[in-house]
Amino acid sequence: MKTNENKELEYLKRLADGYLNTLKPTNDKTGYYTAEIKVLNYSELGCVIANMLKLCVLALNQDECKISETVKPSAIDVGIVLEVALQLFPNDEFDLLSEINEVLISSKIETVNE
Repeated sequence: MKTNENKELEYLKRLADGYLNTLKPTNDKTGYYTAEIKVLNYSELGCVIANMLKLCVLALNQDECKISETVKPSAIDVGIVLEVALQLFPNDEFDLLSEINEVLISSKIETVNE
């Protein structure tokens, strides 16, 4: 029984190495992780940040439906905000959860059959 558990643990470790890609541990001992977004340059980064902030301002000020006059008027590029969200979406981790679920289901079936 212990050998089978060791094999399953090794299998899960291999899966984790292949799928846990969204979060990267920091090099310090804080226990924090980083997530990466890809931008072309500082201009695009500024655009992403500005659009996220504008979207948040509009969400908070639903009654007024406008951004302060001190902010340069421009349309909110929701596409940029959604692209960032997609970059941060942990697709590989969801694949890992599916694999783990399959392992757990098969081990439950084996336990019932014993």
